[in-house]
Formats: sequence, C-alpha cells, structure tokens
Amino acid sequence: MNKNLFQTVTLEKGEMHIYDFGTIRLHAYQTNDPIDDEVFIFEKNGKAVLLESPCFFDNNRELEAYLKDFEVEGMLVAYHGAGATFLPDAPKYATQNAVEYAQNGGGKALIDNFANVFGAAFDHSVHTITNVVGAGKLTIGGIDFILTPTAEAFDVEIPELNAVYTHMLGHDCHSIVANAGHADGIIAQLREYIAKGYDLILTSHYTPEDLKDVKTKIDYLTNLKQIAAACTDADSFKAKVKKQYPAYSGENYLDMTASFFFA
Repeated sequence: MNKNLFQTVTLEKGEMHIYDFGTIRLHAYQTNDPIDDEVFIFEKNGKAVLLESPCFFDNNRELEAYLKDFEVEGMLVAYHGAGATFLPDAPKYATQNAVEYAQNGGGKALIDNFANVFGAAFDHSVHTITNVVGAGKLTIGGIDFILTPTAEAFDVEIPELNAVYTHMLGHDCHSIVANAGHADGIIAQLREYIAKGYDLILTSHYTPEDLKDVKTKIDYLTNLKQIAAACTDADSFKAKVKKQYPAYSGENYLDMTASFFFA
C-alpha cells in the first residue's frame, strides 16, 4: 500500500485521508489541532473501530458527525487518554498499564499540562476503560488487532492491513529521546518493523508513513547520539542538531531531548 494513495475529505477543521484495502478501509483523521493529533478509524462491513481519540472539543464534534453513519464497535485507547466526551457510550479497550499511564502516570501529567496551556478548548476528561485487555490478539468489529504493551501504554499491529501503530515516528520531525539507550531501543524497534516489512506505520502525531521513513528515522537517531556524545551542554547540542536538520518540525521535542541528555 502506497502511503500517498488515499482519498481526501476536507472537513471544517480537520482532514480525512481514506485508504482502501479492499475488505477494510482506513480513515486517517488529521485533526489540525495544536498538538497535531491523528485518529484512525478502521471500517469493515459498515462497522468502525477507532484507534485513539481526539482531545479538543471541536474535533470531538467534527469526528462524531463524520461517524454518524457508522456502527462504532469500540475504541482502542493507548497513548491518548483525554477527550472522554467523545463517543462516551462506545466500548473502550486498553491494557492495564495504559490505564495507569492516563490516570496516574506520565499521560496524566501531559493531560494536566495541556489543560493549563489550552484552557477550555481542551477536553481534559479521561476515558473510562470498559474492557481492560492483555497482550496478544484482540478482535473487534471483525478485525484482528495484536496488542504489545510498551513502557507507557501499548502498540498495535493490524495484520489484515500489514500495518503497525506506535506513538511517534515522524521522519522529518524531532523526537523525544531520553538518552542514548532510549535511542538504541527505538532503533531496535524500527529495525523490527523493517524486518517484518510493514506497508504502513501509523502514529498519533503524523500521517501514515512507510519503511523508507523508518530508515530515515533510524539515521536521525543514530546521528542524534553521535552529536550528543560530542557536546557538553544542551545549547550546543540543540544548535548542532538544528543546523543539520533545519527543516524539521517539533522543536519542542528537541528541547525535551536536550534537557534529558544534559540534565
């Protein structure tokens, strides 16, 4: 599946990219919200399963209107636990560690921070998980999903689409990297994607990507480690990274990476 082969539906705020896999259609909702969220809808036989939730009230209303003719079978809530006014009656699925992440852990800290930054526009309410599930295969709406718990929440493989979902990739966007070991862990995960030959990589903050993008990210992370090893402070590190990647977005992510490497 070519990541650029999709039908575009322009909405009032966001944009929908629709990929046709034959038996399943993937609707990738680009929210155009202040934190560039993406929400994924898997459609099969008129039924829909969602992966992640929007978290701004205007996106909640827009996506609910888009889904009015679908029978929503459930929602997988991984890294984005906010936005609970969206589809409040739909079944919500998550692993126990994802529940903890959203209610008490790092996800809760992010939600609180976004509520302070964005105010009344941000839906800070946390989804109530109706179905706590474990690792392995989960079938919703006739579609198989394979859940793999991570340090924060869980990643999702969709075998019928030869696709995988993880929190972040972004081939031309900076990443949040805690240290060299963390970079090595991400690189190992990305090399696994290459070995498995996925057609699409879905992430919470970027349009669907492919294995060429994965290789670009591996190169970036490898270079990031080398730059950090040659620097003695955060400012020089950031300056060198920005010089080598002048067109990259996500400078706030680079700021966080620098603060981790040079705490």
